[in-house]
Amino acid sequence: MARLVAANPALQAHLVRTPAGSQSIDFSDPQAVRELNRALLASDYGIGHWDIPDGYLCPPVPGRVDYLHGLADLLADDAGGVIPRGPAVRVLDIGVGANCIYPLLGQAEYGWSFVGSDIDADALLSASANVLANGLEALIELRQQHARGSLFSGVVQAQERFHLTLCNPPFHASAKEAAQGSQRKLRNLGSAPASRGSKAPALNFGGQANELWCTGGEASFLRRMVKESVAIGQQVLWFSSLVAKREHLPDLHKQLAKAGAAEVREVAMAQGSKQSRFVAWSFHSAAARKAWRQD
Repeated sequence: MARLVAANPALQAHLVRTPAGSQSIDFSDPQAVRELNRALLASDYGIGHWDIPDGYLCPPVPGRVDYLHGLADLLADDAGGVIPRGPAVRVLDIGVGANCIYPLLGQAEYGWSFVGSDIDADALLSASANVLANGLEALIELRQQHARGSLFSGVVQAQERFHLTLCNPPFHASAKEAAQGSQRKLRNLGSAPASRGSKAPALNFGGQANELWCTGGEASFLRRMVKESVAIGQQVLWFSSLVAKREHLPDLHKQLAKAGAAEVREVAMAQGSKQSRFVAWSFHSAAARKAWRQD
């Protein structure tokens, strides 16, 4: 904590003592979580400026960087165990959000270049401010998705190629379901939910509608992603997405088999007590992936 406070002195005001006597923060306090993120990004990744508008998703940094490390290992498997680094590795972030966290972390850790897309114009303004403040406009490009319901179409240009795509999809099916999930999170953090008729407490990790829920929820979103990926299968080495709900995995594997994916990888992740995973798929054989990288 001393190291993090040194990186971001504003974190000092949010430190609390745990029952065991160690220093921590109140994870139900959105401002405390935001300052912790700023400290982690500055101290561990050299990201000097990071901010999001109130109400937008405040991502937990360890889980986000873990996803990137998993994708880096995926590329290394096709490159003799060596992780490809530098801006020649191009990554597409579907739903980059106001926080722009994956491009910022991916550039800091591996030097990759990114295209980030989002349907929310205000989110893109915030993401752009983070990119510009860190001098990364030559390495991180932002594009607005104008067609609601489309993911790759309208963003990926003809003949454009990407080593990776990544996505943290909205996993609730409705605003009501998202609100219930937020209440469960607050209870798990030790904060009592608002009583009936009272104002709901601020969400520690925030989130706008398109960040938290979509029609049909995560399962529907993943089916759309698989279907659209077929059309640009030769332009992308590996597609991927986080999958929040384990029960969606069987249908996703079924859809990928139907789509003709040449290879599918399911990668488990864990941070503390939180269990997560991402699924990656490619329409290229192992030999074709190695040749693709050398083109």
